[in-house]
Amino acid sequence: MLSAAGPIVPDSGGNVLLIVLLLLPLVGSLVMYPLRGNVALAKGVAMAVALLELVLVVLAWVGYDTAAAADGTRFQLEFSASWIPAFGTHIAFGVDGIALVMIALTAFLVPILMLFAWAEKLPEGRTASGYFGLLLATQAMLVGVFAATDVFLFYVFFEAMLIPMYFLIGRFGGPNRQYAAVKFFLYSLLGGLIMLASLIGLFVVSGERLGQGTFTWAELQTMAATVPTSTQIWLFLGFFVAFAIKAPLFPFHTWLPDAGAEAPIVGAVLLVGVLDKVATFGFLRYCLPLFPAASQALAPLVLTLAVVGIIYAALLAVGQTDMSRFVSYTSIAHFGFIALGIFAFSSQAFAGATLYMVNHGLSTGMLFLMVGMLITRGGSRKIADYGGVAKLAPLLAGCLLVAGMSSLALPGTNSFVSEFLVLVGSFPNAPVFTIVATVGIIFAALYVLWFYQRTMQGPVRGDAVTAALERAGAGGPGAMTDPGIAAKRAGTGFADLGRREIAVVTPLIVAIVVLGFFPAPLLDVINPSVTATMQEVGLADPVPVGGTAR
Repeated sequence: MLSAAGPIVPDSGGNVLLIVLLLLPLVGSLVMYPLRGNVALAKGVAMAVALLELVLVVLAWVGYDTAAAADGTRFQLEFSASWIPAFGTHIAFGVDGIALVMIALTAFLVPILMLFAWAEKLPEGRTASGYFGLLLATQAMLVGVFAATDVFLFYVFFEAMLIPMYFLIGRFGGPNRQYAAVKFFLYSLLGGLIMLASLIGLFVVSGERLGQGTFTWAELQTMAATVPTSTQIWLFLGFFVAFAIKAPLFPFHTWLPDAGAEAPIVGAVLLVGVLDKVATFGFLRYCLPLFPAASQALAPLVLTLAVVGIIYAALLAVGQTDMSRFVSYTSIAHFGFIALGIFAFSSQAFAGATLYMVNHGLSTGMLFLMVGMLITRGGSRKIADYGGVAKLAPLLAGCLLVAGMSSLALPGTNSFVSEFLVLVGSFPNAPVFTIVATVGIIFAALYVLWFYQRTMQGPVRGDAVTAALERAGAGGPGAMTDPGIAAKRAGTGFADLGRREIAVVTPLIVAIVVLGFFPAPLLDVINPSVTATMQEVGLADPVPVGGTAR
């Protein structure tokens, strides 16, 4: 790529690890096209790329210096090269603790999703190379979004990541995939265009304040406190609407149930587990540090939308008949907790919200995968078509229970730690909103246990279960009344988890349990960036009861 000044060359920061993390899956996705005639080779190459990416992310994690971050080093592993000098844009990458954990979550999930999709039956005329190539392309765009330290470059990746996800939904999704894909794309594109207007305004303001327009995050942040509050509010709203649609935050949420239901399971996991976190990441990286006065002025509005979303989505989740839509609505409720933690303005709530972003990706990702395994066996997304599955597939039922308990934040699971931090950290500054949000915890227990009881417990029943048993030669009244015989004869009709599926869920279960008891490795990376964000907003932590402010 050429700029007005000639070829792009590094002008500051020479660490290329983030460039490699971006280019590796991108090149891997391009390699999939010539391999479309060799399914086994295409899958093998895609998995090798995803595993190598995971190894490189581990190296980036090891190379991240938490002590330096605590001492005030905002970004590490930096690379910067002039891109379009006339517009003050750079090819600039760097990570703080928040970006690093999100890149790590993406790298952790992608190989698991590929293993899940290894034997997946694709729509007629669709190829595995295209499927796996789109997964890798999505991963590349996500690395770019999280690692960009130039605001214009962030915008480019923010828009570009819509393309592979659009094709994942539109080409490999369910019966209404075209409608869902177009709705997803139009909503997200609208949000992106509104952000572009604010981006242009930010460039103009930076020219007035700094003498030369810039999109460099660090330079924009240094001038943030000098921008009038009225101007900040207008600029903030452009970013906020784009992120609220992407999250999605009530009332911008209506695209997600359709997209989550019609996307292929691996696409739904990436969409809800990682892509939507770009929005909450954007709140922390852009809305708060670049528009601190506007963030504080509009916080009550955002908190209201957050708690309304928690209750509203929880009530809708209870009434769902489609399993994929059910999981999508639970995600909307969880995003309310993340938004609550972000706009409560305390280090504890910030840390809890960031940790929640990771834990939600794990718990909801596993919940979607278990739903996918259930649909594969029964051929139906309807909750009413299943019942008594625990008698036929106890391992599947047990793994679904683990995912459900993590989703409702049972103590001992990963989500409990993050939800607890959000609520405890939010209460001093937003007690009323926090109290209302706790009602969502009760609803979460209700809808998760209701879903599990309907599908897994009770007598063996449901059209999907019956059809699966009949296909395996275990049909008839005797099979339905004798679970032991049904389980033995189910065979491939309604089999329990196989070795590949066990390999898919095992790392997720390990992560859920380990982070439930030992979240320190993540919090140690997150906390310095959280402290820096608090300083950029210009706020001190609230005074705890019986204590003093830090």
